[in-house]
Amino acid sequence: MTAEVDRRSVPVTGVWATDLTTHSDPRGDFVEWYRASGLTGDTGVAFAVAQANASISARGVIRGVHYFADDDGQAKYVTCAHGEVVDVAVDLRLGSPTFGRWAANRLTQREPRAVYLPRGIGHAFVALTERAVMQYLCDREYVPGLELTIHPLDPELALPWPTDLPRIISDRDSSAPTLREAAEAGLLPRYAG
Repeated sequence: MTAEVDRRSVPVTGVWATDLTTHSDPRGDFVEWYRASGLTGDTGVAFAVAQANASISARGVIRGVHYFADDDGQAKYVTCAHGEVVDVAVDLRLGSPTFGRWAANRLTQREPRAVYLPRGIGHAFVALTERAVMQYLCDREYVPGLELTIHPLDPELALPWPTDLPRIISDRDSSAPTLREAAEAGLLPRYAG
């Protein structure tokens, strides 16, 4: 699975991933998973946190591809605090040089890493372990009705979901439009350059 994720994943404009350091001692582990100066220094992005979320998923749960429908969007900074996931960032920005492409990262508590997703990027992941805990920092509060979803099994996107897992998808995500259908319906954000 790792080789397939690496082979098919491509750089997506604005998406940034960083390996994190685990500090271990007899009490356990400590990971600093977000530092504003690190993100700003590496990307030039000033990320103001407006909301923090955590999701707990069973093995085989696919969440997403979620995004904000308006051009203001929502940026996210994510990590896996427990378990392991394949995390995917999908460029949904009309006019972007990487529109429709995706970048995948394996996020795990054993080898911690965090991913920054700018506004206009769709987010999805699949839980690879019996329990996976994802943590999200968001630069904008959740607004009911503005968060939309693209079908996570859209064959044109061909996201890197393992075939050896059960696929547990919410009714909302499984009835979502494909990327092409969302574009035709005018539901996608625009690339700001």
